[in-house]
Amino acid sequence: MRGVYERMPQLSCPVITIGGTNGKGSTAAMLESIYRVAGYRTGAYFSPHLVRYNERVQLNGEEATDDALCAAFAEVEEARGDVPLTYFEFGTLVAFLLFSRAHVDVAILEVGLGGRLDVVNIVDADVSVVVSVGTDHKDLLGPDRETIGREKAGIFRAGRPAIIGFDVSESVVQEARRLGAQARIGGRDFRYEDSGSGLRFTGVRGTLDLPYPPLRGGYQLANASCALAAAEALPALALTARDLREGLQAVRLAGRFQTLPGTGARVVLDVAHNREAAQALARTLGEQGVSGRTLAVVGMLRDKPVAEVFEVLRGSIDAWFLASLDDARGADAAFLDDALQSVGVVAEGLYDDPVSAYEAALECAGPDDRVVVFGSFKTVGAILASRDDRRGGGGGGRVV
Repeated sequence: MRGVYERMPQLSCPVITIGGTNGKGSTAAMLESIYRVAGYRTGAYFSPHLVRYNERVQLNGEEATDDALCAAFAEVEEARGDVPLTYFEFGTLVAFLLFSRAHVDVAILEVGLGGRLDVVNIVDADVSVVVSVGTDHKDLLGPDRETIGREKAGIFRAGRPAIIGFDVSESVVQEARRLGAQARIGGRDFRYEDSGSGLRFTGVRGTLDLPYPPLRGGYQLANASCALAAAEALPALALTARDLREGLQAVRLAGRFQTLPGTGARVVLDVAHNREAAQALARTLGEQGVSGRTLAVVGMLRDKPVAEVFEVLRGSIDAWFLASLDDARGADAAFLDDALQSVGVVAEGLYDDPVSAYEAALECAGPDDRVVVFGSFKTVGAILASRDDRRGGGGGGRVV
């Protein structure tokens, strides 16, 4: 991969690489918003997408156009020669190429899977962040949090800042030391608290009182603190307190406890698909509160810890609408139903796709009820796409 990249225009700007089991997309979006509000030209690489591939590659908060993406794919195809590339490797090189051509001031890269062997890691980041460590992708990353943590810490570089979040394994800290990175550890070198009126962040430069980011959930304060610590560790791009405040307020990210506008039952979309994310979703559902019932629309991939997710959330959900996912890795509704029954819950219904399950849930929901859609980017993306179709296109996707 590095050999193909070296045949192409190189990134010449500061790079921030963000990994972790959960929270890396939110942290990346916050950093992108902060730098863009400050007047810097930003390039941000996200994965996966919800509705359109274009969501993955953003320049100054705008999705890359079809024409720009197609031209970049053609250029990567020519540069690769006889080197075989996976879908994600191809797309990552396309993002790097577009960022280079746009002469961005900062590139913010979300790791796709793990860290050490992820293609994003061919670039030596100026600042690296591991937001959290959970037990997703055990088949690829290892059997436990300690092994997975070491894999995620593979994005750290000797002599460069390594931001280590609040929910990580000890192996992340150990690997940072082994690599010779400048570890900045959440709870020791930076910290946060909910002041009651906003986020109070304390870093190496002192304490700042900032507004709540508009992303719902108390866990987003931890993500915001990782973003702020990363920005603090990159003095080459100066930021004012005003940049930080306005940047946090301006961030938008679809599918992270996103409440849809409209009358009738409240609709919440969340891409939670592992145990740790399900725990965060359960807490946030409790914090939000609802006078009526909570109905769940769920579609998941077969390789996710389905029964564990259901066990975590069963006390937060009153009725379950299970959907098959049309994907090579997708679980069918019967598979989900077996997992739900294993935790002692009976589903309200089984459906061929997320949109059918969503429509059934809305029909059953009263005005005081809440419908929460979760389990996969594909599940949330299907609902956003269906809303786009009814409005004649536009909207949906990642909102920045």
